[in-house]
Amino acid sequence: MDKDILILAIESSCDETAAAVVKNGREVLSNIISSQIALHTLYGGVVPEIASRKHIEAIDGVIQKALAEAHVTMEDIDAVGVTYGPGLVGALLVGLAEAKALAYATGKPLVGVHHIEGHICANYIENKDFAPPYMALVVSGGHSHLVYVSDYGKYEILGHTRDDAAGEAYDKVARVIGMGYPGGPKIDAAAKVGNPNAVKFPRVFLEEDSYDFSFSGLKSAVLNYVNKERMQNHPIVPEDIAASFQQAVVDVLVTKTIRAAKDHGVTKIALAGGVASNSALRESMRLACQKEGFYLSVPSPVLCTDNAAMIGCAAYYEYIAGVRDGLDLNANPSLKLGER
Repeated sequence: MDKDILILAIESSCDETAAAVVKNGREVLSNIISSQIALHTLYGGVVPEIASRKHIEAIDGVIQKALAEAHVTMEDIDAVGVTYGPGLVGALLVGLAEAKALAYATGKPLVGVHHIEGHICANYIENKDFAPPYMALVVSGGHSHLVYVSDYGKYEILGHTRDDAAGEAYDKVARVIGMGYPGGPKIDAAAKVGNPNAVKFPRVFLEEDSYDFSFSGLKSAVLNYVNKERMQNHPIVPEDIAASFQQAVVDVLVTKTIRAAKDHGVTKIALAGGVASNSALRESMRLACQKEGFYLSVPSPVLCTDNAAMIGCAAYYEYIAGVRDGLDLNANPSLKLGER
C-alpha cells in the first residue's frame, strides 16, 4: 500500500480513557492515556458506574490531545478504530458512541476492535519485524489466554482460564495480605524482597494435555495459609507470601506457554496484557525461551496495560483486510476473540 494509513484509535473498556494516532499499524504518533486508578483505589477495585462517568468526562479532551500531539486533524485520518468488547459494557459504550459520532460526522470508516486482539497486536509496535505465526500468552485482570496466532487477524484460542484470571488473582491476594489495589504492581514490588520458596503454594496444571488455567485454588490456598497463621499467632510476612504466590502463578504460565509453542511447532512467543508487565513473568519467560530456543517478544509496560496505540495497530490490520463496521455496531462485553 503506497499511501500512509492513519488510524485514530479509542479505548475505554475498563478504567483507562485512551486515544492514539497510529501510522501504518506500527508507528505511534501519539498515545494518550487518562487513568482512573487513583479514584478506584478508594474502593479497592474498579466501580463500573464511576468508570463510565469518568470516561464521559475525559474522552473529548483525550482525543483532542491525541490529534494535537500527532500534528494531524480528522481530515488526515483514514479510519476510526475503537474497542467494542470485551469489557465493562457502560465503559465500552462511551468509547463506541464517541467513535461512531466521529465516523458519522467526518465520513470516515469505522473499525471495531477486539480488546484482546489489541493486546496481542501491541507486540508489533516496538518490534517492527515481528510477525505471525507465534504463540501468544495473554494475561490481564480479566483474561488468561493461550492463543495460536497463525496470521494477522487469525487466532485460535488453545486455553483460557476456568475461573479467576491471573490478574484477578493478584488483586484478591493483595487484598488478603493487606497490600490493597491495584494488586499486580504491589505484589510484584513486594516479591522482589520476599522469598519465593517461603511457602509451598500449589501449581495447578489441570489435565495432562490441557492448556487451560485455574487460579482460584491457588488464591484459596493463600487465604487458608494466612488465616491459619493468624489463628496460631504466627507472624505474617507479606513479602514472602507475595513472592511465593507470584512464583506459583509464573511457573504455570511459563510451563504451559512453552509446551503449547512446542506442540504447535512455532519458534516465537509473545506476551500480552497487563500482567505481561510483571517483572517476574518477563524474566522467567525470557530464561525459558532462551533455554528452549524460542524468540520472545514483550512490549514495554506502557503497551501492556490498556492503551489506544494497541487498538490502532489492530484496527490497521483489520482495515487493510477490508473490515468496515456500520453505525449499528454495539458494545459486546463478552465478545470472543475471532468473532465479529
